[in-house]
Amino acid sequence: MVQVQTLNNMEELRGSRFGRPSPRHGLKLLFWFAKDYIVIKNDNQIVANYNPNKGDFGFHHFQNRLQCDNNICKKLLPDGGYPFYEVGNLHLPASDSMPEYVRKGYTHHIDTSNMDRLIISMRPDMTVDKVYVTQHEDLRSFDPVNTYCISRELLMTIRGQSLEIFLKEAGYSTHEKNVIMHQGIAPRESGDTRNDMEGGSRAAPRAAPRAPPRAAPGFWDSYCTIL
Repeated sequence: MVQVQTLNNMEELRGSRFGRPSPRHGLKLLFWFAKDYIVIKNDNQIVANYNPNKGDFGFHHFQNRLQCDNNICKKLLPDGGYPFYEVGNLHLPASDSMPEYVRKGYTHHIDTSNMDRLIISMRPDMTVDKVYVTQHEDLRSFDPVNTYCISRELLMTIRGQSLEIFLKEAGYSTHEKNVIMHQGIAPRESGDTRNDMEGGSRAAPRAAPRAPPRAAPGFWDSYCTIL
């Protein structure tokens, strides 16, 4: 059984510590997605303004393959029957079409400035089924402990805010120090992160150590779950 905790409001997003501190870009990525990439219809359906299959903004397929840790293998996300698409790798040339505020702070070094990702599952009619945020725990895999489902209610809240107010309420800080990864970490690639590791002439993709543990169980109200 795969369980991913759901963030329902700004307090829970702040408590998760996702996408912060600077120069991490996950909160800015989430803001851009909520404000520009989607619309929320009167029937509360989340509809994408762009087709992720076309690769705009660096979107590409996420295979959700098994990740193994200490001989325990499981998928990062619940399989709901719809394809997954990943975005947020600032190393990819297509990400240049994102707003400057999302890319600001990207250092081109192996540090926290490119560790965050957003993953969606998409229905054939362009309706977004689920929205997830996650982060690299090393150069080859994502961190299941710091992977969250973003509720429609939270997306609606973000859409009603300015970037400045959103970052302030989410606890984003520009005063904490960046963390440089150990240069000796071997960039072994899993099937899902291979696209993050490739990229022609640019520098190697960026990742970072595991973030601090999330809040104690019970802090979130609901789950994205599949048996």
